[in-house]
Amino acid sequence: MLTVNTTIEWLGKFNEKIQENKAYLSELDGPIGDGDHGANMARGMSETMKALEGSNFENVSEIFKKVAMTLMSKVGGASGPLYGSAFLAMSKAATETLDTSELIYAGLEAIQKRGKAQVGEKTMVDIWSAFLKDLQTDSASKENLEKVVKASAGLLATKGRASYLGERSIGHIDPGTQSSAYLFETLLEVVA
Repeated sequence: MLTVNTTIEWLGKFNEKIQENKAYLSELDGPIGDGDHGANMARGMSETMKALEGSNFENVSEIFKKVAMTLMSKVGGASGPLYGSAFLAMSKAATETLDTSELIYAGLEAIQKRGKAQVGEKTMVDIWSAFLKDLQTDSASKENLEKVVKASAGLLATKGRASYLGERSIGHIDPGTQSSAYLFETLLEVVA
C-alpha cells in the first residue's frame, strides 16, 4: 500500500535512477529511436521533483496527478504522453484504492489506450503487463524485471519509431521497457 510519504520516496528514488542512467537510456534509444529517451526522462523527472518540492499533498492521487501533468508538459517524444497517461490513470485509481497492483493495472490500461500497443510489440506495455502479473502472484522482483528487459531485445518492434526498422529492431533493448523497469525496481525498494 502506498502512502503520501512512500510515494514521494518512490518518485525520488526513480528520479535518482533515471539521472544515473540518463546516458545509458539514450544509448539504448540511439539505434531504434531518436536517441533522446534518457535526456527526455531525466528532464521530466527533474521537473517532477521540482514540482513536488515543498508541496503539501493530502493524498497519493494528488501526487500522481502532479507527476502526470509535469511529465506531459516537460517530456518530449512518446514517453511524456505515455508516462503522463499512466500516472493520470493511477491518480484516478488512487481515489478508490492504494493497492499497488490496482494502480499499475490502471496505468497499463492507459498506456495501451494511448499507444494502441499490446504485449509482445516491444514497448513498455511488455514490462507493465509482466510486472502486474508478478504483483498479482506475489512474485515481483528485480530479477524478473531484468528478464523482461533482456527479453525485449529479442522482440520485433511493431509500434513506435522502432517499428520503422523492421527486422533491424531485433537485438536492441527497448528503452521504454528499461526506464519502466527502473520505475518498478524503485517501487519494490519502497514497498518491500
